[in-house]
Amino acid sequence: MISEKNISAAQSYKITQNEIGLKFITINNELASAKIALQGAHVMQWRPHIRGGVPICWPWFGAHPTDGSFCPHGFARVIPWRINEVIDLENGATKVTLVMLPTPEVNRQLSYQFNLELSIIIGNSIHLDLKTTNLSEQPFLIGEGYHTYFQVSDIENIKVTGLENKIYSDKVRGYKKFTQEDQIKFDAEFDRVYLNTSDTCVIHDEGFNRKITVQKQNSESTVIWTPWDKKVKTMVDMGAEHEWKKMICVESVNALENSVMVYPNQSHNLIAEYLV
Repeated sequence: MISEKNISAAQSYKITQNEIGLKFITINNELASAKIALQGAHVMQWRPHIRGGVPICWPWFGAHPTDGSFCPHGFARVIPWRINEVIDLENGATKVTLVMLPTPEVNRQLSYQFNLELSIIIGNSIHLDLKTTNLSEQPFLIGEGYHTYFQVSDIENIKVTGLENKIYSDKVRGYKKFTQEDQIKFDAEFDRVYLNTSDTCVIHDEGFNRKITVQKQNSESTVIWTPWDKKVKTMVDMGAEHEWKKMICVESVNALENSVMVYPNQSHNLIAEYLV
């Protein structure tokens, strides 16, 4: 839990609770504000720049490789996390560290011991560091990612650069592989895993007159996703009818052949930073 030292040092946050009992960390510092749900360690808002969300995908990305009854994208995004510390940094930013501890349900799904910690720095940018530590005697393989939703003006006027000449697996076309020839534009359902790339991506949004830069470390896959009009009708959690036109997912992940082997007593850090 939060130490007395860190409680007194961090003046920029408070713990809030909604009407059904879910708890949130609300941050307001001199640089930005943010809202983080303890359920799933989910960054829900970061202002003044971005509204959307960052669900955590772990320890698999997409469907479970052998058991379809398990939660898609893993369980990290749906179980409670604990606050480890909240610190106000000298540059005016706020650092929040959350820890997910195993539950009986988690232990049922995994055969290994681990520690999972997420550090979030809220300031002029938002910086995420997901640290997986292997506490077992055997290595284990993980898929992981930040399933980042960005608010945009209109998906049909959005461009994404940084993935030119990269090979991708296209879920819409039966997971066949192709090469991205040019910048990405959108006019239909789009669900691709770009492989073997740690390059920076930029979302170009003329309607909002801004660019969102997605930088990452220790991530070798990038997912670009938008459901479009037909797919969204099958999704109960998308909200308003045309909400899909106002969002784009540009996700820093390790998936498919880029899944990560974590060895005993070793750690792996998945790092991403978002700037406007």
